[in-house]
Amino acid sequence: QVQLVESGGGLVQTGGSLTLSCSASGSGFSFNRYAMAWFRQTPGKEREFVAAISRRTGSMPYADSVKGRFTMSRDNAKNMAILQMNNLKPEDTATYYCAASAGIIMSQLRSHSSYDYWGQGTQVTVSA
Repeated sequence: QVQLVESGGGLVQTGGSLTLSCSASGSGFSFNRYAMAWFRQTPGKEREFVAAISRRTGSMPYADSVKGRFTMSRDNAKNMAILQMNNLKPEDTATYYCAASAGIIMSQLRSHSSYDYWGQGTQVTVSA
């Protein structure tokens, strides 16, 4: 059982920056066993992959739409995953979700079905 809590969302103008944080906890939880990811979703659309990081950081894929603007990292000592978002655009507006998986291979990091645990989401709104 793993609990994930996102924070850091808000309202920002085009070109601005935000930092999202995901705090993980749970019974018997060892953060370094889990692959972590960020997804986002807008009303009427399917959940969209944003970024992921494997347990050993051997794979750190990004969606093409955010590559070069967003950076994901993890701090195993603090049980946290971070998404640094720079040069934000209106199309980045969405609810952002943190996800975790204890059983995943690197080739499946982009798939939402690969993740066992999800946070409640944090809203990011980018205005023109």
